[in-house]
Amino acid sequence: MQMFERQFVRVNEWLVLLILAAMTVIVFTNVALRYLTNYSLIWAEEVARYLMIWMTFVGAGLVLRAGGHVAITNLHDLVPPPVKRALRIVVAMILLGFFAGMVWFGHDYMTRMGRQLTPATRVPFHFIYAAMPVGFALLIVHFLLVLRHYVATGGSADDRPAGGG
Repeated sequence: MQMFERQFVRVNEWLVLLILAAMTVIVFTNVALRYLTNYSLIWAEEVARYLMIWMTFVGAGLVLRAGGHVAITNLHDLVPPPVKRALRIVVAMILLGFFAGMVWFGHDYMTRMGRQLTPATRVPFHFIYAAMPVGFALLIVHFLLVLRHYVATGGSADDRPAGGG
């Protein structure tokens, strides 16, 4: 399982990196063309925007693993350790339910609205809106991989011991 997790995270990291690199190249090229030739690519801003959407959803699971999402811990900090663990279990169930719901609603939205075309590139919005169900499915996988450690300690994947857990 640790091998799968390492490979899964590595592929996810590379995907985010490639999306960021593509977005950077497109925006830099467009700015350079605009200032050097007074010509800009009509599709650059649109494609960069959609790549940013994809990067956000694809990268959300990596941020979750690192404990980088906003967390309100006031109640968690006030209760004794046994209650903290129960509270983390409840939070984990709510998060998994929310993630699954967002996969469902994202897929539904993608299928209903996907026949429209983007203005500049004429790509079906289906490909843009797919970022939501794909991103939340990745969030589910990431969260399941760190769930035991989260429930046991409340920590992120980054503070797990080298052997996993």
